[in-house]
Amino acid sequence: MGVKKTVRAEILAIGDELLYGQIIDTNSHWISKELDKIGVKVVQKTTVGDNREAILAAFKAAEMRADIILMTGGLGPTNDDLTKPLLAEYFNCDIQLVPEALEAVRTFFEKRGRELTELNKLQAHLPTKCTYIQNEVGTAPGMWFEENGSVWMSMPGVPHEMKRLMEEFVIPKIKEIYTLPTIYHKVIKTVGIGESWLAEILKDWEKNLPEHIRLAYLPSLGQVKLRLTAFGDELESLQNDVEDQILKVMPIIEKYVFGYNQETLEEAIGRMLKKTGKRVAFAESCSGGYISHLVTSIPGSSEYFQGGIIPYHNHFKNKILDVDNQTLSEKGAVSEETVIQMAANVRGLFEADFGLSSSGIAGPGGGWAEKPVGTVWIACAWENGNITKKLQLTQDRILNIQLTAVAVLNMLRLVISGKTE
Repeated sequence: MGVKKTVRAEILAIGDELLYGQIIDTNSHWISKELDKIGVKVVQKTTVGDNREAILAAFKAAEMRADIILMTGGLGPTNDDLTKPLLAEYFNCDIQLVPEALEAVRTFFEKRGRELTELNKLQAHLPTKCTYIQNEVGTAPGMWFEENGSVWMSMPGVPHEMKRLMEEFVIPKIKEIYTLPTIYHKVIKTVGIGESWLAEILKDWEKNLPEHIRLAYLPSLGQVKLRLTAFGDELESLQNDVEDQILKVMPIIEKYVFGYNQETLEEAIGRMLKKTGKRVAFAESCSGGYISHLVTSIPGSSEYFQGGIIPYHNHFKNKILDVDNQTLSEKGAVSEETVIQMAANVRGLFEADFGLSSSGIAGPGGGWAEKPVGTVWIACAWENGNITKKLQLTQDRILNIQLTAVAVLNMLRLVISGKTE
């Protein structure tokens, strides 16, 4: 086959269960990441049901778009599994018994003390134009085709079976056939600034990026990821080029940066608390313990997490946290004055260096004109003082809880790093 510099791939997931939402297609996501690592560009992901015309149309469209077509699903021995017969139809060939495949299926069942049925034997019947690829952890074999200037690989939809075939055969085979470009990604993780504002302050830096480095803005819940992607021949050179650009941009965005690549905000908080030897405690009303959950999901969090309480009812804000009843009656639970006392008192209660609090109207009910749904106050108290912030969030309860958690953790990050105004 011809050598290509830019190699395009399409991932084709087959099965009604994917369209009905009965199964989430994690396979395509995983395959995309693995192809990206070796410099193969995924140009399309297609999901198609168990329908002859739809599958054949998907084959034709994929062949026009891609050099590599990777398929998952539809390889069972029953009548609704159409991938194998339709591949034979598409490539105009017969289906025949492959003795090697039959022996592999027989061995698979014997090792498990199960009988090989006539239906199971059908797994060993394959299109004559394919190369049989043994599936060592399942019964449906892989099928590799090199037809019409493209390569095709059909794999089971069972994730661990697909991954085994990808790792042991598909990825090495692709590397053998194609000369692939080197692609290097690095992600800068930011919090506390929206995508449009971030783009505005970065417009000059972005405009002057080298041609072989691209920038993508990837917004998520209360955060924005900046993905730098470099294309070239040598990995070390690309890494150096990306690091040079990060050095240039950091003075502009340093206040908002909490980590890189896969690091989460709660992981970054843990790293900072460990480094400084500080400890933290939380008093959560509207966030209902979600912030403590995030913090304690990190291994080793016992080194810096002292504890937390959820004084949801005002009575317990007073009884457990000693929030003044006059404050609660005059200012309300959702107020700056209340969260200041909550943060200061949970800090003392748990002998922590930092105490943080949240109180708000998560919704969808409970709001009024002065304090609509989505109104949240947060605070952080430490030895030298306190800081508060009022949030005006959304009408969605779960989203408000999640956004409150991001805001509280970011507040803690700014206090630890001395970046508060």
